[in-house]
Amino acid sequence: MAKRKPVQPIDFPLLFFILAILAFGLIMVLDAGAVTGFNATQNTYFYVFQQMKWMLIGAVLAFVAFKVPYVFWRRFAGLGFLISLGLLIAVLFTDAGVAAKGSARWISIVGVNIQPSEITKLAIVLFYAHVLDRYPVKRGKDWRIPLGILLPITVLVLGLVYKQPDLGTTMVLALTSAVMLSQTEIPTLWFVAAGPTFGLSLFYLLYRTKDQVTHYQWDRIMAWLDPWKYAANLGYQITNAEIAFGSGGLFGVGLGRSMQKYGFLPENHTDMIFAIVGEEFGLVGTFFVLILLISMYARAFHVIRECPDRFGRLLGFGLTSSLAIQTTINLAVVTGVLPVTGITLPLISYGGSSLVITMIELGLILNIARYRKTKSVTSFSES
Repeated sequence: MAKRKPVQPIDFPLLFFILAILAFGLIMVLDAGAVTGFNATQNTYFYVFQQMKWMLIGAVLAFVAFKVPYVFWRRFAGLGFLISLGLLIAVLFTDAGVAAKGSARWISIVGVNIQPSEITKLAIVLFYAHVLDRYPVKRGKDWRIPLGILLPITVLVLGLVYKQPDLGTTMVLALTSAVMLSQTEIPTLWFVAAGPTFGLSLFYLLYRTKDQVTHYQWDRIMAWLDPWKYAANLGYQITNAEIAFGSGGLFGVGLGRSMQKYGFLPENHTDMIFAIVGEEFGLVGTFFVLILLISMYARAFHVIRECPDRFGRLLGFGLTSSLAIQTTINLAVVTGVLPVTGITLPLISYGGSSLVITMIELGLILNIARYRKTKSVTSFSES
């Protein structure tokens, strides 16, 4: 158990990276969302004002997550997971679910649209950290209890998120679960078998099942394989992202001078905002943003290694891994390495639920960093 009082001040290098990326994201939402905001509401600043509102809410909740000892949140691991599961079910099977752009990912609560899958990203990491610390796997033994608890509920959650459909978040949750399990001494054979099994099962589901959800995902895969063949419809988004990167060249066309934001690139202020970064700042600018993101995650991984208890290390490792995985998938989608999945770039893309949950997660990571020892431990999950 961690000490009740923190032994270190706030980690300023990590805080600097977080604030720098947040500030850059606000500038990009103002820039990329200006045209869309004017067309939708006759207000050029609509999206940036909304982003600032969610940023303030996120800052308050992040401060609470930072100040309250992280071991306190462990009490709500089970309850939080059940609430997130209930919200996922409500999205799909009740009238509270809100459908938009081909998917039902939001739920309306007192007039505010919330994305339950974002809450699930936080809830599942907290629950995994609690269970894996409560039932430690020692020398390859005693692994049946944690797997017996975690695998069924993980499959259920993945199924509910995929059904929305939201393949991107499904991938984030699956990979986050896998990397957290990798921090235990569960037999390697499980991981060797799980990857191909999951991949083949997903491919079979997409290829053979004929429902609306799988057609939606299969169309995106076809567009990814040959986007220019479907440039007028299925591949329209990714081809315009490629045009944005190509137009930017080495140094970009300049801040505010993007042409793709004028109705050519869909979701240019949300999922595809990195393409606008590439167009306006060029290869040099995208490289600079990547350095900031990598530095933030590297610093987070470094400080949580020094946490004095296993639960804290698992929690910090899971939160950082989840954000890093989401970042990697978004960048891979925007650059055409993966099919379009509809997932935001943390701290940079426009999005209320995503921004608030991301800031809470970073607040928890900064919290864990305050309890770190001066000498690093050798493993995230070492007892």
